[in-house]
Amino acid sequence: MERFTVTAIIDGDTFEVSPNWKWQGHTGNRIRPAGYDAPEVGQFGGASATDKLARLILHKQVELGTAHRVDRGRLVCEVFFQGRKLAHFFRQYW
Repeated sequence: MERFTVTAIIDGDTFEVSPNWKWQGHTGNRIRPAGYDAPEVGQFGGASATDKLARLILHKQVELGTAHRVDRGRLVCEVFFQGRKLAHFFRQYW
């Protein structure tokens, strides 16, 4: 698995990384982790989800695992932080 540094948090389930990822002819810097869905910004719980993700991974290293697709410019893939799937940190959160 390749390591990336999280450079920005967009919302509770979207973030940006450096360097850019490359997958099946696509490239970009936005990631959508597989395995959980956070409330959108402006919805109930959205700000809390964004804050939690920022506290957890902003400016830290993550590993990108199996990629599933590119959705609206975001690579939807398995994301690992400290050896655990990122989705595990968000179970039963909402």
